[in-house]
Amino acid sequence: MSLTNPYDSQNIFAQIIRGDAPCYRLYEDDDVLAFLDLFPQSYGHTLVIPKRSAACNILDVDADALCKVMLAVQKLTRAIVDELQPDGVQVAQFNGAPAGQTVFHLHVHIVPRYAGEGLGIHAAGKADPEELAKLQLRLQQRIGAQRV
Repeated sequence: MSLTNPYDSQNIFAQIIRGDAPCYRLYEDDDVLAFLDLFPQSYGHTLVIPKRSAACNILDVDADALCKVMLAVQKLTRAIVDELQPDGVQVAQFNGAPAGQTVFHLHVHIVPRYAGEGLGIHAAGKADPEELAKLQLRLQQRIGAQRV
């Protein structure tokens, strides 16, 4: 998929926003949704997406939606770091298939990084649903306490 393709309203993130597909929701407001990645590169890998913007990538999104996403990314990153205590955290956003984008709805990755652990290959393995549910509850409590 190139950088100029039209938005596909059937992509998995659009389905999640509509409630047509499940997710391990961590945070939601009128403009932003954050949830755990089903194919994490690291423990706590989280995705943050705009809810009201039909943008494939950073080139398509309006500035207001982008600002709301990035404010949420910062606050969620703080909560994830406080709760999981990683040694570092990677915040990434990809545009177009050659850059590594696999879902063509603008999204930002928050990937906790732990010393001595390599970064997993995205989509190489699906996370255990039981572990995701436990992590979801743990992070929801932390995020709620920090009032994202």
